[in-house]
Amino acid sequence: MPKYEPPQELPARLLTDAEMIAACQQRDFSKIFQLVKGRAGIYPSLIARRCDMTPSRVGEVLAGQRVVRDMTVIERVADGLRIPGRLLGLAPREWEPSDGQQPLLPISAVVPTWMPPAAATEATEPMAIADDLTDPEFLIALIERQLPQHYTGANFFGARQTIPPVVHYAQSVMSLLETTNGTTRQGLLRIGAQVAEFLGWLFQDLGDFRTAAYWSDRSMEWAQEAADDHMQSYLLFRKSNQATSRMSAERAVGLARAAQRLPGLTPQLTALAVQQEAQGYALMRNPKAALAKFDEACALASEPNPSGATGTLDTSYCTPTYIEIQRANCWIDLGDPMRAIDLFERELATFPQVYRNDRSVYLARLARAYVKADEPERGAEMATKALTIVTHTGSARTMAELAAVAKAVSHCRDMPAVATFNERFESIRDGFAS
Repeated sequence: MPKYEPPQELPARLLTDAEMIAACQQRDFSKIFQLVKGRAGIYPSLIARRCDMTPSRVGEVLAGQRVVRDMTVIERVADGLRIPGRLLGLAPREWEPSDGQQPLLPISAVVPTWMPPAAATEATEPMAIADDLTDPEFLIALIERQLPQHYTGANFFGARQTIPPVVHYAQSVMSLLETTNGTTRQGLLRIGAQVAEFLGWLFQDLGDFRTAAYWSDRSMEWAQEAADDHMQSYLLFRKSNQATSRMSAERAVGLARAAQRLPGLTPQLTALAVQQEAQGYALMRNPKAALAKFDEACALASEPNPSGATGTLDTSYCTPTYIEIQRANCWIDLGDPMRAIDLFERELATFPQVYRNDRSVYLARLARAYVKADEPERGAEMATKALTIVTHTGSARTMAELAAVAKAVSHCRDMPAVATFNERFESIRDGFAS
């Protein structure tokens, strides 16, 4: 084994960089090592010494030929490179300051980030009170009335303000499931699955993928026990979406097809799964299959939903406009940014105001399309508009898109619009970290 190298601190700007944070959350050590090498000047031989690894193994990780999964190795990397534990989904490391001054993820101000399921339950569930006479039926009705309001709030204001009350819903459902049986338990399972799915999305939007995965898995567990086919289909669609974000085309298509196989789906639920299948084909560089599926999804999204068919499961956002915006994003991947620009511009002109959080994501993607079309100034203008929204919503999805834009226009800093965007982006990124 290599001689151990005493660790030194990584630059603060690297630990608060959106690209580094995303790589840590996904435990993408190939990307982490690349960033450490490129931005901190720590070369593979030094990474090996600090992390008590062989240089050949570090080289394999850098090349994507080896995936780091062993917890002892992950902990050695965290300690050797001085990456705070919370960034990698670990407990705080012994060397971290105890006064709360370590770099924070954007979500940290709301609730704790990833913890093992047992610890998560312990941390989020209130203490049992012997004379608590909460009626499960009352709680189900209460959540059903209030959940749509939280959907609207998250769509406009972002996830930060929405998470605390929704976590309380999940706590209450967990507590009552311990003592409730029969049809009332089925009702709790159904509403609990919807609450947990919503939490999964909220945490994902803020970049906390491990906590998002915990709640999504809990949602699937409850939906399966409740035999809720609609929710199971929706969760498979969500998992396909996550596979797409990780550029896993085959998995995205497979999960999207699985979502469509469940019986009795509404047109909107089917449309969501079909457009995910289209995105998978786009990643495969198969435009013919992708465009055919987008056409199918658009037709389905135009059909009316049966009244009350999905309960409080919110699929109202799945409209032809939503489908066309997803198609626009795929045109970037298919190498035709001008088509992407035309679609984004047309559809965003009529995009409902309530979906402000998503609007910032789409503006950032429009910016990326302009940059791909060799119009960096126009791209910077669109990216600056997205920044105006993300300061209020805190969306990690948007910041990840904007980080890609910032990297793509880095060679055009002398252009006024690009200079303005870069200055504001760096300021907002640093503000998120602090």
